[in-house]
Amino acid sequence: MEHKILFEPEEYRELSSEERGLLALGYNRAIDAVRRNITPKGFSACSLADNEVCGTDVNYRSVWARDGALTLIWTLDLNDPAIRDCQAQTLRTLFAHQAPTGQIPANVRIDSDEPEYAGVGGIASIDSGLWLVIAMWRYASETNDWSIVDENRNNLQRLMDWLGAHDSNNCGMLEIPEAGDWTDLFARSYHVLYDEVAWHRCLVCYANILQHFEEMERAEDYFTWSRHVRQVIIESFWPSTSAESNGRTSFASKQFSLGDARYLVAQLSPFSFSWRCDVLGNLLAYLSNLTNRSQAMQTFRFLWGVGVNEPGPVRNLYPPVQAGDPEWREYFTVNLLNLPNHYHNGGIWPFVGGLWVRFVHRLGMRDLARRELVKLARLCAHGVENEWEFNEWHHGETGRPMGKAFQAWSAASFIKACHDLHIDPDAVNGA
Repeated sequence: MEHKILFEPEEYRELSSEERGLLALGYNRAIDAVRRNITPKGFSACSLADNEVCGTDVNYRSVWARDGALTLIWTLDLNDPAIRDCQAQTLRTLFAHQAPTGQIPANVRIDSDEPEYAGVGGIASIDSGLWLVIAMWRYASETNDWSIVDENRNNLQRLMDWLGAHDSNNCGMLEIPEAGDWTDLFARSYHVLYDEVAWHRCLVCYANILQHFEEMERAEDYFTWSRHVRQVIIESFWPSTSAESNGRTSFASKQFSLGDARYLVAQLSPFSFSWRCDVLGNLLAYLSNLTNRSQAMQTFRFLWGVGVNEPGPVRNLYPPVQAGDPEWREYFTVNLLNLPNHYHNGGIWPFVGGLWVRFVHRLGMRDLARRELVKLARLCAHGVENEWEFNEWHHGETGRPMGKAFQAWSAASFIKACHDLHIDPDAVNGA
């Protein structure tokens, strides 16, 4: 197998020999962890051989659209035939189970080949389709294999139509049901930052697909749509006390109690908003060119100041929601998952940690990014039963692993972070 050179001594001279050795070991263990998730139907969410499942955990024995798409995107740099074949099979499995409406399943069971279109409480998974469009574009453009795109061109349009229909009031942003994305046991709904950022990127990627097939007029329509969505997101999610140039007043800008923002807020609805910082949504916003460098630097200073990278990179939400808070829901205690500093409620997610490293690197702080990569490696080296388990998530205060072992996107995000640290920060683009 060939892959990008991980180390150049001159580039890593600020790290000790022990730290360089740790990263080299972690990189190879991450590739091994990804390989453990190769199945005939595509990438599993976590290693089937290394995790016991019971009750609702059975859904881990699935090819998940969002997990599979992100694992695909973050392993494209690897020239490994087995991984490359699994990337293609992930796309084919999910599109083979597309609903007549255009909806992509949240997951497809590996054992039974049954699709599951909803998550907890029967709620649709909106981000599954968003990430699949993005993954389709990234796979085709970086491998120069357009066969999967070509055979699914009509399916892609049906998916885009299904996604666009979730802009039910024609405002530009999608209206997301509560728990309708990766935070499938958490109270986010209506205009949710993470989903809107992915929607913007999805529109750009689909426009690129149309452009490849020389459908220039339709491609420009989607590029125009993406520019409109970007403007609406910034105006809505980045509160400001200054007057808006277009004369329109967004809900977020009315929240003068927030003053001038340091980050994109987590959620907006016609009746309320969440002022918390969705770390994942903000990292993705800069890595996908939605926010500019000045805004991203303000966000970095805030996140660094509050220590979201402690005890490891990085907590997905700041601050966590405590019982009694208006944002608290009783269902947060289901399976004891979303207690404060757990899971989606301020837990540490290594896949978000990989994005954090890349975010810092793209801001030009290359030495800091490498130190944060070492910290991420130390986190991933811990395991419940074995070293280098690349667990799904860790406790937000203790840093101890609490999620499934050998989680595909945890390992893939570490690999991608290692690769990006060899690229000029200004050249890095995309999730």
